[in-house]
Amino acid sequence: MTDQMPPGWENQVPPGPYGQPGHQPFGQSSVPGPPPYPQPGYGQPGYGQGGYGPPGHGGWNVAPAPGGVPLRPLGLGDILNGAVTLARRNPAATFGLAAIVMTVYGVVSAGVEGIYRTRLATDETTLRSGQSLTSQQAAHLFGSFFGALVPIVGVTVVLSLVLNAALTGMLSAVIGRGVLGRTTSLRQAWQAGRVGAVLGATLLLFLLGVAVLVPVAAAVVVLALLHLTPVAVLLGVVGGIGAVVFEVLLVIRLSLTLPAVVLERISPGAAIRRSWQLSHGSFWRLFGILVLTAIIVIVAADVLAIPFSILGAVIGGGSSGLLGIATTTSAVSLIVGAIGSILAATVTRPISAGVNVLLYVDLRMRREGLDLTLRDAAQNQTLTGEEFGAIWRPPAANQGTPSAW
Repeated sequence: MTDQMPPGWENQVPPGPYGQPGHQPFGQSSVPGPPPYPQPGYGQPGYGQGGYGPPGHGGWNVAPAPGGVPLRPLGLGDILNGAVTLARRNPAATFGLAAIVMTVYGVVSAGVEGIYRTRLATDETTLRSGQSLTSQQAAHLFGSFFGALVPIVGVTVVLSLVLNAALTGMLSAVIGRGVLGRTTSLRQAWQAGRVGAVLGATLLLFLLGVAVLVPVAAAVVVLALLHLTPVAVLLGVVGGIGAVVFEVLLVIRLSLTLPAVVLERISPGAAIRRSWQLSHGSFWRLFGILVLTAIIVIVAADVLAIPFSILGAVIGGGSSGLLGIATTTSAVSLIVGAIGSILAATVTRPISAGVNVLLYVDLRMRREGLDLTLRDAAQNQTLTGEEFGAIWRPPAANQGTPSAW
């Protein structure tokens, strides 16, 4: 017996197997309206407008990198490679800026060194004459030496602090914009670098470093005046070691201060507190990366400067004077040495600044989800200066922060 269905059965029978009348294809909704998931689907380029690539090597962790640095928590290789990439993509505002600032520093330093050696030339001649010196002549000789040395060191330290602060601030602005794939002109770098605020933060950091050593030194001097020499020596050794350890702790924990000053546009005091907050729990990671970067930079700078040092020694000759310092080096030798120093600093300073800024960015991505904000901002090609500054502002206190990755 053959089953027969009455006419019009198609409108009465409930949905059957896939592909039969009344059934929606797999993955589609029977409810009218737009599809519930964004198009195109998983695994297609441009998914979610976030730049995620197709499946394969890296899985779904492939993050957009508009400036050559992936917008996700960074590893050591990402930070080192990213610092080099950002400097190469905007050479005028990185290497060019470093060349300008370091040329000013090199010229002034060479001039100051020339004055110092000229003032010591007469005393050097007296020492090499073989004449016996009276106590008064010896006191005059060493008084002249330190009288020339102290102002020179003072000028060099002040000049170094000012120019390094200016350079670090401007490079922080350049690299912060470079993370989003934006190039920066020299004028924009000067305007965004907040040189005054960076100089104030640098001065505060310097005073904090000095303040760590002052109590130990003062206590040792007081004990020595009280003729408690063994106690003074013991305190000097133990207290000195403790002060050095605390200095290292401060240097690492506060290493994010200058990027915070520039990018978040906050005061020097607030930037110091911000760096201490961001670096909490990340001391050893920061320590390792910063020490490795310092080793790389020092080796690279020495390699670049060695040919100029050899050439300067061949051209200028020179002889060692007080404390092994040459006093008869020619002006040509000084110029050649200054050129080598300028070249080495021009190449290495943008790299070290880039590592510092990327460490700051990395910690904010890990702790505050900054990578999501940067991904959205990277798509907006018409950001104004105020809108760009708003990207880097820390989350409001009442919003809390995501847990660290």
